[in-house]
Amino acid sequence: MTGRIVAVVGPSGVGKDTLLAGAVAQSAAVYWARRVITRPEAAGGEPFVGIDQAGFDALRDAGEFTLNWDAHGLSYGIRHAEFAPAAQGRDVLFNGSRAALALAKAVFPDLIVLRISAPSRVLAERLAARGRETRDEIEARLRRASYELPVGMPVIDVVNDATPEIGVSRVLAALQAAKAGPVSA
Repeated sequence: MTGRIVAVVGPSGVGKDTLLAGAVAQSAAVYWARRVITRPEAAGGEPFVGIDQAGFDALRDAGEFTLNWDAHGLSYGIRHAEFAPAAQGRDVLFNGSRAALALAKAVFPDLIVLRISAPSRVLAERLAARGRETRDEIEARLRRASYELPVGMPVIDVVNDATPEIGVSRVLAALQAAKAGPVSA
């Protein structure tokens, strides 16, 4: 039995990390692929490996990543071993970027996209609560927020507009439902 590879996408503040952490905590069938990112680990957020650009470039050049991309001034990579749980039947979810979906689809032809959304007011509240950005930066981020995906991507949509517990239950239910039938494209 082979698990699925699922790219989790959505704008900042939508709760991707919270939902991924909750899904992993509640279901042994779900694995959260850890990324290597060119930012200090002290920056918080998801569990990741922080590295400088030279170290990242060395790993990339040595072929250590199954996927790697650049977004928002940072480099992101996912090592080969992070996808191994799929061979054991687990769904491997990774926090992805819409800009990297075409590459991910080329590597994983059966890739599924889990698109997380929330109303703008909810995004604004969550971004403000993080305390990392000014009001102007938050407004700019909200203007850039997009849910558009490349055509033909199989998509599971989840709205995360309630408590983390409700959001996690929606994610797990959506993943289960997608096993039973076709995913929209």
